[in-house]
Amino acid sequence: MTMIPDDLRYTKDHEWVREEGDGEYTVGITDHAQSALGDLVFVELPEVGAEVEAGVACCVVESVKAASDVYSPLSGEVTEINDALVESPELGNSDPYTEGWLFRLRSDDTEALDALLDFDEYVDLLAAEED
Repeated sequence: MTMIPDDLRYTKDHEWVREEGDGEYTVGITDHAQSALGDLVFVELPEVGAEVEAGVACCVVESVKAASDVYSPLSGEVTEINDALVESPELGNSDPYTEGWLFRLRSDDTEALDALLDFDEYVDLLAAEED
């Protein structure tokens, strides 16, 4: 299992958010999510310029097992998508926290950001799901 980064924020649906500064954030799915899905074969990412809402599905990841919606952790405007992931969806399996990111957005949604789980809370969530 990949080490869970302690500098990210997490959702209960297993998305992660990295603050990049100046209101920019990178979003991806966690190692737990990619592991549960299995081998990723396709990703459908939001369009650059699209407005996404916190808690609303904004893209899809498909594996050999199933397709799964990905929910935006924050409201904002998509500023970049990971074209490398579109070409090589397996990056979401092999490197979910760096090369396998999904999209970047500009957001001032501090309320949603504050509601996300920190490292310790996310580890507790994973432990509770295993029980």
